[in-house]
Amino acid sequence: MRTLQESFGSKGFTVLAFPCNQFGAQEPGSNAEILEFAKSRYNANFPMFAKIDVNGDSACDLYQWLKAEMPDDTGKTDIPWNFTKFLVDGFGKVISRHAPTVPLEAIGEILAARI
Repeated sequence: MRTLQESFGSKGFTVLAFPCNQFGAQEPGSNAEILEFAKSRYNANFPMFAKIDVNGDSACDLYQWLKAEMPDDTGKTDIPWNFTKFLVDGFGKVISRHAPTVPLEAIGEILAARI
């Protein structure tokens, strides 16, 4: 994600990170601990928000909206695993949804064509 921010940040693109502990307890720490880990281990250079839920009754409003606007390729709305990515344009339209297995280079190609 850092490389996408570096490549496209000057063109108005911003990565927004929302940690979630609903997937294998991968984010058990506090918000401060998660931020420190992301910065020290991955040199995160984009905004990190407070930990949220993305699925279930406690899913935050943003993710309820993102999932409703862009279900996955099979029509399911729930997020199956951490690091699912959504691209939203400058007008607030969800333009794509990407599984964690989609290479960042492929997302970069989409951004390059749109920005």
